[in-house]
Amino acid sequence: MEMKIRKITCVATLDIRQRVLWPDKPKEYCEVEGDESALHYGIYLEEVLVGVASVYEDAGAVRLRKFAVEAEHQGMGLGAALIRHVIHYVQCAGATVFWCDARESARAFYERFGLSIEGERFYKANVSYYRMSMNFQPD
Repeated sequence: MEMKIRKITCVATLDIRQRVLWPDKPKEYCEVEGDESALHYGIYLEEVLVGVASVYEDAGAVRLRKFAVEAEHQGMGLGAALIRHVIHYVQCAGATVFWCDARESARAFYERFGLSIEGERFYKANVSYYRMSMNFQPD
């Protein structure tokens, strides 16, 4: 199967964000402040969008938000390919820190790519999260 990663629009991310992350909420709930200026990536399998990730830059720190892969395509390495792509972009862009609020259920996934937990578990909308990050050395 052919896999491609492309930059996409914020609007293109919303259906997958809603289905995977917040299926009991309206699509508007999945929009976040800064979407219009963020970079959005999609992973395509046979020309069908099956995963999304959005990155938000702020003074050398880059935040990953709304990272999601369709349930039927999880466990196939697509999310791993997408996160590797994003981390490569972040490093090439000269970021000093890459971070996210990771659902507790995804903690081990992010640890595989070098992110570490910062602080205590916290909750958003009754879902448990950890702040996770990785630092990059300037060239």
